[in-house]
Amino acid sequence: MIIPIQDVGQETLMNIIEAFVLQEGTEYGEHDVGLAEKVQQVLTQLKSGEAFLVYSELHETVNIVAKGHLRTDEGDR
Repeated sequence: MIIPIQDVGQETLMNIIEAFVLQEGTEYGEHDVGLAEKVQQVLTQLKSGEAFLVYSELHETVNIVAKGHLRTDEGDR
């Protein structure tokens, strides 16, 4: 199930994004990118609809999923 970011408190949203960035270990290219900048990049993606907050009822977790990786066949929408 997609959770609108407007329905999540600002502090909670930032904590979710920070946890996501820290666990992903995503490669950000040739230059080192600080945590604050990575968090801002993910926030921008969430605001633009390039990524979504997704709640998994099965796992009782919230994750951030890129639009291209969103699975619609499991009722996540």
